[in-house]
Amino acid sequence: MHLVLFLIFGGLCVAGALNLLLQRHPINSALSLIVVMASLAVLYLLLGAEFVAAAQVIVYSGAIMVLFTFVIMLLNAGKEERTHGSSAAYFVGIPGVAALFALLAFVFLSQGNHLSGARLGDYLVTTTILSSVLFKDLLLPFEITSILILIAILGAVALARKEH
Repeated sequence: MHLVLFLIFGGLCVAGALNLLLQRHPINSALSLIVVMASLAVLYLLLGAEFVAAAQVIVYSGAIMVLFTFVIMLLNAGKEERTHGSSAAYFVGIPGVAALFALLAFVFLSQGNHLSGARLGDYLVTTTILSSVLFKDLLLPFEITSILILIAILGAVALARKEH
């Protein structure tokens, strides 16, 4: 069952990445990137990394993508173009979501209380050990990344500002 879920969410991740590149509108590309990030979170769950999957959803699919869409909307200060959506979303998307929901319901109902992730090793990483690594050993890269994101947002605001 792990192989089936891996193939489904791996394919969804690749399809979202291709859709990200092929979209004309930047907001649609950002929505495709959210699909990629959520699919990666499910792949992390399959590897048994629940904390990393939760952080992926909260930090990347949530907070960072809100910042991306904010910057895209700020830079796209022109007139909004109305579209009616694509017909592929109706013909492929709705049955795809229904099939995915049915598959996940089948997996969760058939496994019952015996849900266990695929383990890469025989050891168990506790939240204490993980937080120690993240906030002691990797603190500097996290802080540098946050400063770079802040600089990018300030640069986008400076570029989008209109002179009067």
